[in-house]
Parts: sequence; structure tokens; C-alpha cells
Amino acid sequence: MPTLLDVTDFGVLPGHDIDAAPGVRAVLGAACAVDGPVVLRFPPGEYHLWPEGAQRRELYVSNTVGDDPRHRVKTIAVLAEAADDLVIAGEGARLVLHGLQTTFAVVDSRRVRVEGLEFDFAVPTVVDATVVDAGVEAGRPFRVIRVPEATLFSVEGASIRWHGETLGSGEVAWEGRDALEYTQIHDPSGRWTRRGPNPLFEGVRSIRPVGEHEIRIDYDQGGEPADLGLVYEMRLTTRDHPGALVLDSSEVTLSGLRFRYLHGFGVVAQTSRDVTVEGCEFQTPPGSGRYTAGFADFVQFSGCSGRAVVSDCLFDGPHDDPINVHGTYLRVTGQPDRRTLELEYPHPETAGFPQFSPGEQVEVVDRGTLQPIATATVEQVRQPSGSAHDLPLRTIVVTVDAELPDDLTGWTAVENVTRTPAVHIARNVFRNVPTRGVLVTTRRPVVIEDNRFERTGMAGIYVSCDADEWWESGPVRDLTIRGNEFVEPGGPAIFLDPRNTRSDPGRAVHSGVVVTDNRFVLDGVPALDAKSTRGIRFRNNGIVRHGRSTPDVVLRSCSDVGVELDGAEPNDPQ
Repeated sequence: MPTLLDVTDFGVLPGHDIDAAPGVRAVLGAACAVDGPVVLRFPPGEYHLWPEGAQRRELYVSNTVGDDPRHRVKTIAVLAEAADDLVIAGEGARLVLHGLQTTFAVVDSRRVRVEGLEFDFAVPTVVDATVVDAGVEAGRPFRVIRVPEATLFSVEGASIRWHGETLGSGEVAWEGRDALEYTQIHDPSGRWTRRGPNPLFEGVRSIRPVGEHEIRIDYDQGGEPADLGLVYEMRLTTRDHPGALVLDSSEVTLSGLRFRYLHGFGVVAQTSRDVTVEGCEFQTPPGSGRYTAGFADFVQFSGCSGRAVVSDCLFDGPHDDPINVHGTYLRVTGQPDRRTLELEYPHPETAGFPQFSPGEQVEVVDRGTLQPIATATVEQVRQPSGSAHDLPLRTIVVTVDAELPDDLTGWTAVENVTRTPAVHIARNVFRNVPTRGVLVTTRRPVVIEDNRFERTGMAGIYVSCDADEWWESGPVRDLTIRGNEFVEPGGPAIFLDPRNTRSDPGRAVHSGVVVTDNRFVLDGVPALDAKSTRGIRFRNNGIVRHGRSTPDVVLRSCSDVGVELDGAEPNDPQ
């Protein structure tokens, strides 16, 4: 029988404004110290967690702030570390975070399940400003914007200062002015979200509050604003924390969680094995006037292995991609001898964590063609630890078991092909997404089935592979896309787009892609746009078109293609 622990036994009481962080820290420490299975329970109710009493760890996380020393220490509200056979259960429990924090982290653990909890922030770090009135008075245009009750601000002359809470140190958690650094636009009635310009603070004459949560902005000149009802979602751009983290762990399940807001970079599973996200809801609280549930991505798997599963989830209102599965290419910067490579993290937002272990297989690729040059097995490696800055954070030196070709410096990259997961993404709903629904680059089997993609700003499913910009590896070898519904995507519904600069149909980057039994509702975009892919099978798909006409399938430098289009031919510009 498992050991049962209750947070209330450690002085954590629901329904109180007092800081629950010290008690949560104590009960998690006790749970992780038990030898044997543990169930840790949060009774129903609301709990407030402030950063002063939270755990802190120096951690380096993919796609966040890289090795920026200002943000190396992460504040974590709920930390399970070195735990085995742990269940954290909290159906009906709502955890409200204050300041800037990671909601929870599972680090160096095995067989952990987190279920039933709801996570939110007292003051979200995105400002959702809805235009509730607009017109022209005395020859000058004006808007009235409404912000949610949770948003804090002050009007200072002809400017607005947005800010977080005042912490125990006396400092505010965060602050910025006017349009902040990034905006996307949401239409609640049309149920779409797009990246775009922010006109709210252009040519401002005056700003004044006209209600507790409403602000009037008058302009020097211009016509009547035509954006009544639209929501401008504004934020800063520094991803200083992962929203949640599964790090160096295995057999971790996140089940029935409700993420009302995630600051930073979503739920990141990094260098972990067999991670499942099931029945989770990524959506703001109903009736809150908020529309943004995530500062960036919702779920990301980086350098994982085993199986990555995402099923039966609702993804509504991110500021980037809901699901992204990838590895990381490292640039070859030196070659001391035929068996040793000097490598570096080239992208400023990804660095500081280990990439290799002895016995794992690596592949060297040509960055221009993304074609493999050589494979070998790691024998020795000198690399960052992922949890400290006592070693260089951007460079890795790896020694392999076989001689490699000469002169690999500069034009090649290396991927760890052992740390690549099989993927199953099923029965999810994607809505109010400004970007792509699913990004996936892994050579192991991938099945994406029975999902609904509603008006994504770009492709519904995007398959890249890139050793030049984001450095997200690698090729797909076995990808099945079946039984999905794509409703009015802003780009190709399915986009196979490796970022190779030199293509040869005889040497494709991707292969083994089956697209079958899907339904496409399209306006001016193809159902499938594929580049440098071998072995595409496109069959038994239903396509409904309205608006602009375009080819159903576009192929570029592809080979061995089988496309069934009810008598129509795919378009191949090459």
C-alpha cells in the first residue's frame, strides 16, 4: 500500500490567502524521502504560492533563455525531485501562483503522476486588452479598451505602465509600457488568433481611465478604428521560466490538469523518457475576460526518448505552438582529430544542458542538404551538467568509436539519434492558435490521429528539420496522419518543410509519410505542401473548398509519391 500524505498535515490550508509555498515545499520533501509508493493529496480549494518560499534551482531549459546568467535560477512552486513512485493528486484543488514561477517540476524522478490540479497566476504576464468602444469625437478617433480584473496597471501621462505584483522585496515581479514587446490579435466572435501589428498606442494624444478596468485612448488623427471587439494580447518576450518541467525523468504522466495560464515556455519535457500528457485543459478561466493561456508554447518535448504521448487535451490560446517535438542540432566548430568533435549550441535560447551519454549514437549531417555523412557511438563527452555553470554552457567535446571524415568544421551539425521518441498525438482540439498546431521532427514512428485543428494561423501540422535557424532536429521516417479535421488553416494544412538549402529528389530529407482519412476545409491553401520528401501516400481524404482556389497538393523535390485526388493531379512546381 502507498504512503498517504495530505498537504493540510503540513500546515497548508485551502481557502486562505497565506503563502502555502513553505508547507508545499515541506510535504514534497517528505514525499520524496519515503522509500516506496506515495500518494500526496491536495484537498479541494484554492492555494496561493508566492516565490519567496518556493524552491530554487539552477536549470537550463530548451527554447527559453539559453545560458543567460540573469535567468539561470528558476523558481519552482511545486518540485518533485529524485522521487520514485509518486502520485500528486488534487481534483478540485486550484493553485494560484504569484510573481514569476514554474508551476511544477519533476526532476530526476521515475514513475511520477500529477493529476487533477488546476494552475493559474494571480497576475498573468500577458495583457489581454479588448476594444469595447471606438469612434470619432471632435474630429479625433478614440478607443476604449477593457482589461481583465487580474491585470494591474497605472496610467502615467499619455502612457500605460503594466506590471506584476509587489513582492516581499518591495520590487514588482515585472513591468512594461504600452504595447510591450509583442502582440497577437484575437477575434472572439470569429474564433481566430493571428500575429499582427498593434495600433493601440500609435499617435496617442491622451490616455485616461474611465472605469476600474477600462481605459480610454484618444489619438491625434486618423479615421474611425475598425477593430471593435478585437483583443490585443500583449507581452514581453523573455522566456525566463519553463511553465512546467519534466527533466531527466521517466514514466511521467500529467493527467486531467487544468492550465489556466502558463508563464514562460509551457510544459517542457527535456531529456526524459516515456512522458504522457492526457486529458489536460490549456484554457483561461471562463468569464475572466482573459484569452491567453500561455506565454509561448503549451507542450514541448526536447531530446526525449521512449514514447511521447499527448491525448484528449484542449489547447486554446497559446502565444506559440501548442505541441512541439524535436531534438537539437549542434554545430561542429572544431575537429582536433578524426574521432573528436568540438560542438556548440548556436541558438541563443537553447544551451547549458547535456546532449550525450556514452553508448548513444550520433549522426553527422551536411547543414545544407541535411543528409547524413557519418554515424558513430559516443565513447567520451565533456559537456555542461544542465544544473550548474561550473563548465562551459555552450560548448561540448565528444569522442566517438570510429574515425570520421576530415574537415567537418563549419558546414556540418550533429544530432543524438538515440534521444528521439516515438510519438502519438490523438483526439486533441487546437483553437485560437496564432502559429502551427503540431510541430514534429523525430525519426521514430509518429501517429497523429483524430485531432481537430480550428483556424490555426499557420499550418495545422508542420514538419521541419533545421540546422540553420532554430536548430531543431531531425528527419521523419514513419509519419501517419489520419482521421484529423483541419478547419480553415492560415497555411498549408500539412506542411512538410525541411530547411535544407540544397535539394535533390533522389536524396530526400523526410520519408514514409501517410496522409489518409482526413477532412480538410480550406480557403486558399493546399491540404498538403511537401518539400524533399520520399514515399508520400495521400489517399481517402475529403477536401471542401471555399473562397480562393489553390492546388490541393503541392510537391517540391519529392519522389515516390502516391496521391489520390479524385481524378485531379497534384501540383509540382519543379
